[in-house]
Amino acid sequence: MTEELLINVTPQETRVATVENGMLTEIWIERARKIGRVGTIFQGTVKRVLPGMEAAFVDIGLEKAAFLHVSDVQTPPAREGEATETSISRLLSEGQTLAVQVTKDPLGTKGARVTSKLTVPSRYLVMMPYEDNIGVSIRIDNDDERDRLRSLIEQLRGEDSTRGYIVRTAAEGVEAQALQADIEYLGKAWNGVMERRKTKKPGEVIFRDLPLVQRMMRDLNRGNIERIRIDSRETYAQCVTFCNEYVPELARCLEHYPGERPIFDLHGVEDEIDKALNKRVELKSGGHLVIDQTESMTTIDVNTGGFVGKHNLEETIFKTNLEAAQAIARQLRLRNLGGIIIIDFIDMSVLEHRRQVLRALEKALEKDHARTQVNEVSPLGLVEMTRKRTRESLEQVLCSECSVCDGRGMQKTLETVGFEISREIIRQVRQFDIDSVTVLASSEVVEWFSEERSDDLAELQDFVEVPIRLQAEQFYTREHYDVVLQ
Repeated sequence: MTEELLINVTPQETRVATVENGMLTEIWIERARKIGRVGTIFQGTVKRVLPGMEAAFVDIGLEKAAFLHVSDVQTPPAREGEATETSISRLLSEGQTLAVQVTKDPLGTKGARVTSKLTVPSRYLVMMPYEDNIGVSIRIDNDDERDRLRSLIEQLRGEDSTRGYIVRTAAEGVEAQALQADIEYLGKAWNGVMERRKTKKPGEVIFRDLPLVQRMMRDLNRGNIERIRIDSRETYAQCVTFCNEYVPELARCLEHYPGERPIFDLHGVEDEIDKALNKRVELKSGGHLVIDQTESMTTIDVNTGGFVGKHNLEETIFKTNLEAAQAIARQLRLRNLGGIIIIDFIDMSVLEHRRQVLRALEKALEKDHARTQVNEVSPLGLVEMTRKRTRESLEQVLCSECSVCDGRGMQKTLETVGFEISREIIRQVRQFDIDSVTVLASSEVVEWFSEERSDDLAELQDFVEVPIRLQAEQFYTREHYDVVLQ
């Protein structure tokens, strides 16, 4: 499997697309006025302590206060024989100033999620200054390599034995010298954080991670990258400098794209992004997925559609579900769907088919950078899974709630709106002594009344015994109307 990175840069936004074997699999978008804050350390102020929830709200200078759970509060080391304090009301008090790090960006109506267990990332390591343990990425599955890396870090941290480290996937096979350089860099970075904490005011940034493009270079699984194409000469020059210093093996992959045709158009990325905003996803077999994203969970329904198979119904269902498993894994990454996900595969009567579809889904999800957990098929035939959510989904980044339907994804029929208007006219006439009624509505509602339901309008006029006049308003939506009494 080969990966290609396409980077599109404008003054307003930066977009990074991952293309695997010619197919778009992931997209990151960072807008100049709405930069993601995961990893950023703020000087915060405790606004409210909620003992019932064992949590607190912390003002970090954003529109909404951030949420800090007691499990994310850094506690002082317990003395020998003492239990660690776990009550939020004993650990924090209103008005208290503390440094917190964003672990989840604000999503929808929720503020950011933060922790006071601060970390600082580098190319191969993540330093945990308040911990003393050493962890190794679960993606490094060779036990000998895990032991080697853990022993190396134990030796290299030396006097900094009170600081803990997480060894990142990129460190697999890396020599001691490179790890030593990372530890020294992290030490300097942390000292800078400590100095800035002394001078920063509440709501100000103490530490900010790298910009999107450099962050991608640092965190990439470099073994699969074949080419990195950048359409900005300035960003390309910055990446060359960054790669030469920190990730020299990527320098050979960098390529400036000077073409007049937009780089995303050249590879069909724009079309794929548009498709990823639709609820319906077509499968090659003729089946399709229907993806519904809500605030609480995402549901995915699998349908055979026009696929009838060559032999029997069970084979048709099995093949559709197998194809759907691959498509679902890709759509989760592409749309960046997180939280609880419920998949309704087409019912399969053969137990072995169920197992194979579930294994196919799990195997396809192995490519996902986000942590996932898949449960067995439920008695109702549903697959329940979770995917770690740390940033907004593609839909949340690119779309806003519809002002016409208030986010329902539906609007009332002309008949429904027409009957509502009729009832409102009757209600008003019974309440007030009036001479006439004027209905202000959208042009399509006025046309429906005057053309399709002119008889009903005449009957309503006779019933209320006052003349009814219709007036089309250019900027009214279908469900927006006013009944004016005269």
